[in-house]
Amino acid sequence: MFVRADKVLRLRNWLSECSSIQGLLDEEKDPDEFIISLLQETLQVEPFIKFSSGQSGFCYQLFLESDEKIKLPTTQQLLSLSLFQSDIKLLEVPRCLILQMPRFGRDYQMYGRIVPSLTLDITNMLEHDPQPCCFCGKLASSECRNCFLEFGKGCDRAYFCKTCIKMSHSPTMRMGHRPKDIPVYPESVEFYGRPNAPEIRSEILELFAVICIKTSHYISFSKCGSNPEAPWVFFDSMADRIGQQYGHNIPQLEICPELPNFLKDENRVEIMKCTDDKNLPDRMRRLLCDGYICLYQSPSLEPYQ
Repeated sequence: MFVRADKVLRLRNWLSECSSIQGLLDEEKDPDEFIISLLQETLQVEPFIKFSSGQSGFCYQLFLESDEKIKLPTTQQLLSLSLFQSDIKLLEVPRCLILQMPRFGRDYQMYGRIVPSLTLDITNMLEHDPQPCCFCGKLASSECRNCFLEFGKGCDRAYFCKTCIKMSHSPTMRMGHRPKDIPVYPESVEFYGRPNAPEIRSEILELFAVICIKTSHYISFSKCGSNPEAPWVFFDSMADRIGQQYGHNIPQLEICPELPNFLKDENRVEIMKCTDDKNLPDRMRRLLCDGYICLYQSPSLEPYQ
């Protein structure tokens, strides 16, 4: 289903009365302006995202230095790099993580293609959660920023337990590195330090929607349900049009079963072989080249939110 135009107009009228943002009735608005108007100023919802810097918000704009070595970045890579370069972490698992891609207006995109990761592992981006050692998996007590990207999955912060930090940072190895202690709470030591303790749980967020834009034309890919097998749909409110000045748009809503396959890691090599965007399948091209906002949710928090 989609929301009829007259219902959207009612919503815009309502937001116009409650929000400080001007032009909600007669001007185009970016999604982040709509989110602020709806969630922050009208519904007055508590911010979804809280950072170790003391800042909070509903969206996180991916700010980072361009890296020419990254040819086909994923949102997992970009989020990890952005937080690391900004020297901030997440204070807690967000109920909803809304990521804005590193692009500004119509003229600038840092990367021509970005792959929305189907899942985001935010374990090592959390400020107060127990962290696994990148060597042995035991409870870590140190972090080395100089070792970023050197261990783990290639986009991880480097955490070490007491034993592994001594082995990996001996007087003859990584002499210029400056590891630092991280907070380790007694409850974590007691729980993960006992014999046969379980592995430190990973905090995983799941992709549930992608908003794409090209020349003021928005489309979206949305997941219908929280089940891993839930179907994806493609929505285009301006797929066709009847009439000209006084005509109206014809929306399109279709099942998009191919989306998970587009985003699988094994397909990235094939995508990179296709150097001309025009040769990509239509929906894959729109998803990778026009992606503007990716929305993630925490399945572990869903029953409580």
